[in-house]
Amino acid sequence: MARLPVFILWLMHFLPFRALVWSGNVFGWFLYIVAADRRRVSLINLQKCFPELSDVQRMRLVRDHFKMFGRGFIERSILWWSSGARINGLIRVEGVEHFDALAGRPAILLTPHFVGMDAGGQWIAQRVDTVCMYANQKNRYLSRLLFEKRSRFGKQRLYSRQRGMRPILKGMREGMPFIYPPDQDQGVKDGAFIPFFGVAAATITTLPRIAQATGALVLPCITRLLPGAAGYVLTFYPAWENFPSGDDIADTRRMNAFIEERVREMPEQYFWLHKRFKTRPEGQAKIY
Repeated sequence: MARLPVFILWLMHFLPFRALVWSGNVFGWFLYIVAADRRRVSLINLQKCFPELSDVQRMRLVRDHFKMFGRGFIERSILWWSSGARINGLIRVEGVEHFDALAGRPAILLTPHFVGMDAGGQWIAQRVDTVCMYANQKNRYLSRLLFEKRSRFGKQRLYSRQRGMRPILKGMREGMPFIYPPDQDQGVKDGAFIPFFGVAAATITTLPRIAQATGALVLPCITRLLPGAAGYVLTFYPAWENFPSGDDIADTRRMNAFIEERVREMPEQYFWLHKRFKTRPEGQAKIY
């Protein structure tokens, strides 16, 4: 069943970018209509994170997010099958001096879950070998496809979460930056409940611990989808100073606060379909 949609996606990479943007918006609107459960999850997330908005404003934001999500999905056709030159032509980079300054130093590229993150990832992959983690899909064909397409530039090392952090640390010690998306609910076995928009969110405290173990600099990078057919902006922020501080909880609070700031800048592009607050502190009722 998965091969036909993938074939259609492959065909689409031949289209002009403007046509892909239009198709993504349409696909996102279709998902908004049919994916009732994810629509409900998104709305609950926004109720928790933006209580100051009216119901109408939040519903409009959910619709806008689905359009952006649809774009992010359809535009993967370019990221997976088009040339590096075409991808680079769609991406404007800001703060590249911060990225260049990492050459030869251990680094963690902090990449929260915005819909354009894969576009930024492919730009990075064309310039430096990286190490990162991925989640195995239930469909073996899709797992293999995602692995191949995310590692088609350079010598990227991708490891499943089931293998733990050991191969990641090994790659970092060999000089490869670690691409790290930290902002999903994976329970509190290796984390704690850290506020995210004022709501207790199960958050992995891995970032400061890896930085401490490897001496790595933390460099946030965010990719924004631009309106129309203008492409993307990949922004590298200055490497964090005084990080880690020795207080894992305080450092993880700093990480969540940074992500909050970026979400407020483009709330329609954050990944609201994920059940960010699924794990609850003991005694608190389920949210979803």
